[in-house]
Amino acid sequence: MTRKRGGRAEDPDPRVRLALLLRSWWENAEGSPGGTRPTQQALAARLGIDQTTLSRYLNPRHTSTAPPRVVEALHAHLHAPAEDLARARLLCRAALEDAGRRRRSGGRTAPVRKPAGGPPSQDAPTAAPPPPAGSPARPALRFRLVLAAALVAVVLAFAGGAVAGKRFATGQATAPAAGRTTAPDAGEHGAPASPLLAYDWPLLKKRDEDQFARGRALQLLLRQHGYPLRADGIFGNRTRDAVMAFQLRHHLPVDGKVGRDTWPRLVIEVGPGDKGPAVQALQDLLYHTEPGRTEVTGEFTTATMKDLRFFQCRHGLETTGRADRATWKALLVFQRPPVDTPSYQKSERSAAAASHS
Repeated sequence: MTRKRGGRAEDPDPRVRLALLLRSWWENAEGSPGGTRPTQQALAARLGIDQTTLSRYLNPRHTSTAPPRVVEALHAHLHAPAEDLARARLLCRAALEDAGRRRRSGGRTAPVRKPAGGPPSQDAPTAAPPPPAGSPARPALRFRLVLAAALVAVVLAFAGGAVAGKRFATGQATAPAAGRTTAPDAGEHGAPASPLLAYDWPLLKKRDEDQFARGRALQLLLRQHGYPLRADGIFGNRTRDAVMAFQLRHHLPVDGKVGRDTWPRLVIEVGPGDKGPAVQALQDLLYHTEPGRTEVTGEFTTATMKDLRFFQCRHGLETTGRADRATWKALLVFQRPPVDTPSYQKSERSAAAASHS
């Protein structure tokens, strides 16, 4: 624990410190003329998130960390002190990096057990240690320890034998197919894609509602492939027709829907120095993920690479700084509710409104 002035201890965990800071903003916020602060329900509605998520961000006992865009929106809506914003950004980045390290190292700690016959204690070891040298022998305890060790050895030997047998039986089946150095959703250098195995590519289809960053990414990727579309996030008739033309060209099922078959053919790998609508789509998706607020310029800059590497690290992907198929899939899956939109999209929407007036 670190110390603050006055002798009060400050928790070193950046997640706790960030939650305490955000909660202080809410508790001291300027409310109505009657002096009341906004309810969490009303505040969550302004931010575009649900109340449960907001309450977790404001709870120092919860492990959830507010992303940078939510932190900035809270600072603006609650009229927090200007000097607090820089500190909140630093705490937010430190908390997200700490969470990434915990996830990569298997972050969850084993539950604490009480030693047999001992008093309850939070610091109790997970297994009773053997008696120190020279102490009276306890045959029953020794027998249990020896039996447990033997069982563990048998289980490990069985598991190792099963894995070896499976590899021997399958022979070359585990080797990558000719012409492919990684699995379909692995990173550029063969990074495992296990964090994404539980997820599928998001399904987009014609709807009247704004589909936000995913819809704009689809339109920008189609623009990269030569289809002149406005990136307004609305999956209308023109977008559907372009999707069907793309599917026909690439011998895909022509249904006008973008899912597990179409996305992998639509995304292209981009990296530092690249330009164009695909880079713009990547930046727009990064804008609505952690760390957020990526500048959308259509040019893959050093800042874009840093944000992309942070996202890859956060989600267990290989931190290459390039957007491969696995990274595109993760970006499309892990989109956050939009707080606002990049400036380029506002101009696109204005142009769309003008053309229909």
